[in-house]
Amino acid sequence: MKSVCFYFKIHQPFRLKRYRFFDIGNDHYYYDDFANDEIITRLAESSYIPMAETLLQMINDSNRSFKCSLSISGTAIEQFQLYVPEFIDLLKKLADTGCVEFLSGTYSHSLASLEDPEEFMREVKEHDNLIQRLFGVKPSVFANTELIYDDDIACLIGAMGFKTTLTEGAKHILGWKSPDYIYSAATAPDVKLLLTNDKLAEDISRNFNNTAWDEYPLTADKYVDWIASLPNEEQVVNLYLSMDTFGSFLPRETGIFDFMKALPRFGKEKGVMFTTPSDVVAKLKPVGEISVPFPISDIDEARDVSAWKGNELQNEALGKLYAVAERVNLCQDRRLKQDWEYLQSSDHFYYMSTKNMADGASHAAFSPYDSPFAAFTNYMNVLADFLVRVEEQYPESIDNEELNSLLLTIRNQSQEINQLNKEVATLRNNILNSDDSNNAPKEELLEIAEKDDVEAPAEETKKRGRKPAKEEKAAPAKRGRKKK
Repeated sequence: MKSVCFYFKIHQPFRLKRYRFFDIGNDHYYYDDFANDEIITRLAESSYIPMAETLLQMINDSNRSFKCSLSISGTAIEQFQLYVPEFIDLLKKLADTGCVEFLSGTYSHSLASLEDPEEFMREVKEHDNLIQRLFGVKPSVFANTELIYDDDIACLIGAMGFKTTLTEGAKHILGWKSPDYIYSAATAPDVKLLLTNDKLAEDISRNFNNTAWDEYPLTADKYVDWIASLPNEEQVVNLYLSMDTFGSFLPRETGIFDFMKALPRFGKEKGVMFTTPSDVVAKLKPVGEISVPFPISDIDEARDVSAWKGNELQNEALGKLYAVAERVNLCQDRRLKQDWEYLQSSDHFYYMSTKNMADGASHAAFSPYDSPFAAFTNYMNVLADFLVRVEEQYPESIDNEELNSLLLTIRNQSQEINQLNKEVATLRNNILNSDDSNNAPKEELLEIAEKDDVEAPAEETKKRGRKPAKEEKAAPAKRGRKKK
């Protein structure tokens, strides 16, 4: 049977309010709450909620044979929690079916993978912790911001323990090859690559309501026939779509929801199954390696990263932002860390794009600013105030070498404490599973183990000539997120 993986992306940034030069140093709140509330609520009503309900119906009507995956950013989840909590409940219902796989990604839909590897890995960890905490599932398949990928990023993905990632089936990378196979990363052979089939995805997103299209109207049986008629040896069709395509860009009146509901029935008739990426990679093997020396993405015709790094405005903003990454991660100011997350969203840099012709027109359509320069000016005013606050935490007089030394010390001691606590846990289990030891009651031994759980790190570090962990004042506290 042919396998089809649907991937539905959900992302919304925290949009910035108009922030003037004279606000710097006087106003530390940067966000347009009215716009954020209005946009997320409107999209939820027209798109996210009806589409989630459609997916639930498709799963139930097909006796749970229909499966799909969701890629949702942390900033989108935060806005749903603030403004549309009922959508979170729908997502939990989808998770409970066992038919929806939640993908890993960056918390703020950021460009950290291109700018700062350590920040990139921290963001992914925070995103996945949020997904597990809310929906009870740990993501095992990775999808970067707008599917950004190259050989260096593949190594980072592998280092984080992921065995599968989704990326763009770019023609200039594939050449004569088909995207409908599983490949492996050239620089990380253990990482399997799932590549998007842009043509079949765009037949829905761009052509479904296009009356000038020579295949109009697109029906569910016609669409499934196209998939079923692909060469038998092709393994999997990956369809990556923004969820707001359904109900927003393609209104309900176009029949898009009815089209989706009919897919499982026709798929069953034609031998086409709708599954999850984890299920696919568990059954199929890579047919070869793919090398991607320069970053690719799913944005614009060029399928590169010029949408965010194509001009001096964007590169200056990114450079100033990520120059303080280490300092921000050292501080314990929850509000500062929250702003750090929100300011990383790739949308802010997308609005600064000066690309011409069709691509430039599409960028302008999504921007709340009059021009790329206006987007840059507003963002840099916000960033200037943010940098002042970072400077107050860790002045620039602390050079990078001293900062890196402090970071290394904190990481080493944190790893040492974790290892010692694991040893204590092992000792506790051994006590519980053993008979009396030296004629001492188990309760007394457990009390000793509990005491060691607190004191062992300090004693052990003293033996090794290091400062006791309990006296370490530089170690950052466990992160929390302050809700507005």
